[in-house]
Amino acid sequence: MKETLTTTPHKKFLESLISGDRPSCSRYAHEYLEQGHSIQELYEGILKATLYDVGKLWEFNQISVATEHLAAAIVEAILNELYQEIAAHQKSDKRIVLSCVEEEPHQIGVKMVSDLFEMNGWYSYFLGANTPTKHLLGYVRVVNPDLIGISVSIYFHLPTLEDLLRRIRQKFPEVPVLVGGQAFLRGGEEVLEAYSHIYYKPDLRSVESFINEFTQNG
Repeated sequence: MKETLTTTPHKKFLESLISGDRPSCSRYAHEYLEQGHSIQELYEGILKATLYDVGKLWEFNQISVATEHLAAAIVEAILNELYQEIAAHQKSDKRIVLSCVEEEPHQIGVKMVSDLFEMNGWYSYFLGANTPTKHLLGYVRVVNPDLIGISVSIYFHLPTLEDLLRRIRQKFPEVPVLVGGQAFLRGGEEVLEAYSHIYYKPDLRSVESFINEFTQNG
């Protein structure tokens, strides 16, 4: 099977991304928001979708690992550019700790989720990629959050996720856990069924709805 740049409706952004043209990518993102689109639409419809296309191009040997890493770095830089524009100035008392599972290198998706919580007035403690389980659990004990968010992008890391959920439930039996990530595109949701207070959300739209409901009802 051959993947081409026409797999995305935002071909221009993808072309700039894989050529390493950060200024053009940044300009495209800001112009998209200026046209009246929401942050959620930018994140889900352009940044996330285009990174999926980058992954497909790498999988079919049409781009190198270096190009894939550069594309991810550019997208993450755009997220950092936008932070001051999206962070809510009025904060609630809600707190969430977000992290990837141990040995998981992909953090952009959960960074987007962290930004959504910030937009909705939460204090978001984003620990990023490859956080050792013992350090994640130790940080949760320090912060005492209302919610824990866990991301797993690689399907073969689901056993690591299951071990993490087991240890969270041993130490923090009542704290709800929000789970998501590209790993579940291949199945695996049954891993979550053995544990209480676990919420799987497949995309940013469902995360947004979850945030609104949780903020209102606790």
